[in-house]
Amino acid sequence: MESKDPARQTSLTGIRRRDFLRFGAVATATLLACPVYAGTGTISERRLHLHNTHTGERLAATYWADGGYIDSELREIDTVLRDHRTGDVYPIDTSLLDLLFVLQAKVGSRKAFEVISGYRSPATNASLRSKSSGVARHSYHMQGMAIDIRLPDCDLKHLHTAALSIEAGGVGYYPRSDFIHVDVGPQRSW
Repeated sequence: MESKDPARQTSLTGIRRRDFLRFGAVATATLLACPVYAGTGTISERRLHLHNTHTGERLAATYWADGGYIDSELREIDTVLRDHRTGDVYPIDTSLLDLLFVLQAKVGSRKAFEVISGYRSPATNASLRSKSSGVARHSYHMQGMAIDIRLPDCDLKHLHTAALSIEAGGVGYYPRSDFIHVDVGPQRSW
């Protein structure tokens, strides 16, 4: 079941090997310490619930099972996380999906992630950048490596603190806009 699609191979662009290995160790420790997974020894599947706030689409996808990523489920996730302005679909980095899985387990949420922004096309990113200084020129959103989210059953500050504690990638806090940003680029926060 392992994904053979070259576009699906985990992107390590901008990620130092040490950060990537740290993320793997922290993710494993977090999952094993989480009451939902404690005592199971191994996790047989990874499932995400997503709600795109712009399109209204909802998806519950088991994107990893039996030791591998499931291409058909990954394609469905790509579609839900597409650029809602242009309709462009892009492969979402599987490390980002794993980060969401770990984050959700860490906060103990059973609700769908509310997605404010997943993939962004270069045209959309440029347009947003022209209106706001808070949009990065080389945003990880354009590489399928970033997502802006919230969880309806989790206080935003708690979600932010949990994301920081994972110590993997970038974490941004936007309380006025009611979301956090997480990505699988270099470790940093703002």
